[in-house]
Formats: sequence, structure tokens, C-alpha cells
Amino acid sequence: MADAVGQPLDDIDARPGSTASLLRTLIGLYLRPLGGWISTAGLVALASDLGIDAAPARTGITRLKQKGLLQSERRQAPGYRLNPDAVPMLERGDRRIFAMHEMSDADGWCLVSFSIPESARSVRHQLRRRLQWIGAGLVSSALWICPGHLRAEVEQILDDLDARRWATLFQADAPSPPGSLVEAAASWWDLEALRAEHLTFQRSLATLPAEPFAAYVHLIDRWRVLPYTDPGLPPAMLPADWPGRRSVEEFTRRSRPLAGPALAHVRSVVAAA
Repeated sequence: MADAVGQPLDDIDARPGSTASLLRTLIGLYLRPLGGWISTAGLVALASDLGIDAAPARTGITRLKQKGLLQSERRQAPGYRLNPDAVPMLERGDRRIFAMHEMSDADGWCLVSFSIPESARSVRHQLRRRLQWIGAGLVSSALWICPGHLRAEVEQILDDLDARRWATLFQADAPSPPGSLVEAAASWWDLEALRAEHLTFQRSLATLPAEPFAAYVHLIDRWRVLPYTDPGLPPAMLPADWPGRRSVEEFTRRSRPLAGPALAHVRSVVAAA
């Protein structure tokens, strides 16, 4: 989904750990289990449990409302409901975050070729940016490659930007570059930057809060960008010491025991508020 200026509603530019990112993660995790609505007092109280003071929490909530994630709605008290248009985006995010797809060497690919006129250069810029956000690799200036299972997301991006008329999609088997697949992957994706992101995530696990709710939200917040920017390349395209598998294992191991207690805490805070 895109807002009025073409920016994706699930913008992942916010720095993990920032007020904007933590609030977005909190809302994405819990408004649906709560029935789609939360009082302002409940949301501010939960933000406080994440270390966010009331004033910046209220400012951050207002900005998420402006982005289109929330809508004001008074029930028994002032509060916010989840924008129904945001639900499909959050559901796509769930599939990414909680079931990161790691390709096998036999999986197929989607190639995206486009030629966008200069009169629509802002669309071209947004298309390139959003293809990067879903983990697509740049083969040449107007040819991108991504895992085949992301084709539907590519089509959604093209529809959001009204750019389908300028793009052609191809299904493909294994690429056949002039050099090795590992060399090709390193030229199509910034693997060193992705490696650094994985290692940063792994190091950050030592600083998770002790309380289950805060630990769980911070864990998801630190992790949620990686399943977008890392396409989950197959083993044949990755260096032997690639840290991605360990990140997945650590996220899974730590998130499972925290999820239940964190949700129980949310329900108790909301009921009290």
C-alpha cells in the first residue's frame, strides 16, 4: 500500500530502536489481536513499557496517523483503530518476519525489466527504491532480479505506482552469469552490507531488555527489516561463512518463548487503561 505521495505504508527506513520504529512494531504486532482498536491511554502506557516517554509517544502516534497506519476513533475512551487498508500490508509483513523464506538452489526467479519515461522519473525512483526494500538485486540499470516467490509483491508495487504499463516480468530458472554465482550475487546485491546487518542484529541480542514484553517488541523491531532487505539467497550464491542462517535460528529460538507472555502483558495493560 502507498500513501498520497507514493511512499509505502510499511516504510522500513525508520531506525530500529527509534520511537517511530518501536511504535510501528508495537501497532503491527498487537492491534489486530486486540480487535483493531486501542485507547490512547493504553497505547501510551505500552510505549512507556518500551522506554518511550509520553510526549514523544503521542507525537509518534500522531505521525503514524498522518502516515495512514492509524485512524482516530473514540469508543469508551479516546483511541485509535487500525486503518483497514493497512491490514494486507501487515499480513504480508507477518509472512516475512515470522517465516523468512530461504531459497533452495532449485527455486525460480523473477526478472523485472522496465523503461519509464523521463516525465515519470519520480515513479522510476520510487520503483527502484521499493524493489530494493523487498530484497531485489540490480543486474543492470533497468533489470532487477528477485526470488520467484516475490512476484506478487513486485506486481503490487507496480500497481501501487501505476507503473505496470512500463514493466515486463519474466520467470527464470537459475541465472547463468559469466563468472561464478557467488560473484554474480555479490555484484547484484550488496552482500557486505547485508552481512553487516546480520552481525549487528546478532550482537544486539545481548542487550535485549529482561522483561518479556519489552524484550519481544525490541527483538521484532531489530529483526523485522532483515527479512525484507535479505532475499534469502540459495546456498550456491552465498559465501561459505554467510551469517544469515544463524540470524534466523537465533530469532526463532528467542522469539517463541517471549510471544505468549508479551501478549498477556499487552492485554493486562489495555484492560487496566
